[in-house]
Amino acid sequence: MAEAARPPWLNRGRLTGYATMAAITEIGLFAFCVAGAHGLIVPMDHQTTTDFVSFHAAGALTAAGTPWLAYDRAAHEAAETAAVGFASAYNYFYYPPVFLLICGLLARLPYLVAFVVFQAVSAVACFRALRLIRPDLPLVLFLAFPGVWWAIGTGQNALLTAALFAAGTAWLGRRPWLAGLCLGALCYKPHVGLLIPVALIAGGHWRAVAGAAAAVIGLCAASLLLFGVRTWEAFFHQAMTAGDVYSGHVFMGGMTSPYGVLMTLGAGRGVALPVQAVVTVVASVLVAIVWRRGAPMPVRAGLLLAATPVAVPVLMFYDLMLVFAALVWLTLVPSAPGVAADPLGPAAARSHPGPWRAWIMALIFLGALFSGNLGDEMRWMTAAISAALAFGLSVTLAWPRGGRRRDGRAVWRRERPDQRPGMKRCGMTAGKGGIAAAAAGAASAAAATGMTCGDPPAATGFQTRTPK
Repeated sequence: MAEAARPPWLNRGRLTGYATMAAITEIGLFAFCVAGAHGLIVPMDHQTTTDFVSFHAAGALTAAGTPWLAYDRAAHEAAETAAVGFASAYNYFYYPPVFLLICGLLARLPYLVAFVVFQAVSAVACFRALRLIRPDLPLVLFLAFPGVWWAIGTGQNALLTAALFAAGTAWLGRRPWLAGLCLGALCYKPHVGLLIPVALIAGGHWRAVAGAAAAVIGLCAASLLLFGVRTWEAFFHQAMTAGDVYSGHVFMGGMTSPYGVLMTLGAGRGVALPVQAVVTVVASVLVAIVWRRGAPMPVRAGLLLAATPVAVPVLMFYDLMLVFAALVWLTLVPSAPGVAADPLGPAAARSHPGPWRAWIMALIFLGALFSGNLGDEMRWMTAAISAALAFGLSVTLAWPRGGRRRDGRAVWRRERPDQRPGMKRCGMTAGKGGIAAAAAGAASAAAATGMTCGDPPAATGFQTRTPK
């Protein structure tokens, strides 16, 4: 398609400029919010903190030789107060003892130092993992995604989660054992990996399954040896009460799932849980079908990452980092079968995602910007809307490519798990084509970005054939 036919707002230079403006704006807003939270703008009636205080407190109890007390509310709340030097709203700790392996190390540092180290290392790891998918991913596009700042601002571990998930999918075709280790390491937040076994087993990635199993067994065994049976017993006892907490003591409007939407609308758990169960089953079936049919890795990985925030009942707005990883994968999907060109050739020869896909990506970015807890009565549910849009986009791009046509048009050839030469390059040397999809952002209005789908079939694992 000629450059003249391409909408002017889709060229790489302009989108990088829009992303730069969005990133600068979001960094400014982030700094403003941090200053406001610490009373540097107007006096605060009470001091606030982030979810990271829960991690540091659990780590402090672990370092003190009493890891099981991380699951005792009184002891954990006292440790939170000691970490920051003042009493604040209690932050629950429902992570398995595996996460205490990290928390215990972080607690050896002062609270603020530990916070900065954890978020900085996680952010760098996340960006590097996304670069495994698209080596041409600019840093400014990463910084323009609002989920990055929500994850840091809330002190959560969403960047670490996205890093492991992205690296696991990127290495699946080339280094399946290492991919499995990354995916298995997500056992520190086990519900995030709900669809991973479905995808790996359906796709026949048995070495990755073995690697994931080894990671889970190894991490659980290490935590058991270091922290004892008593800690695991305390965790399971505490986990039994999590349902009550997540049904009324968290920001329901910030959840990414249908469960969160229905609870926000006042439907109650009796309605929300069955509906969520149906959605989870449907998402699992779609992932299994697409992975079983052997669609190219960008299609499969994009669907797996996008389906997770919809299928898992309790994921929050900061976990939209998984959606960003899905979008990075989906930009490697050509706009139509057989549409691809030399990425090193002139811009006029590159394929592009089409306006409809770019606008959906823009809306996803916009929803992520306004997805956080901006007020006690916020009921916009934009986190769930963004997750649903990403899931719908991934299904739209995945479904035709997994089927077979009888009208003589090209279809995607099924890739066998043990013979995927294209996938060895997917995410490792792919993506030298330009970045061009959707990016726009401003302070109180919008933030959006995306990337070009202008990569050759050999780089993304796409192959075509004509049925006889």
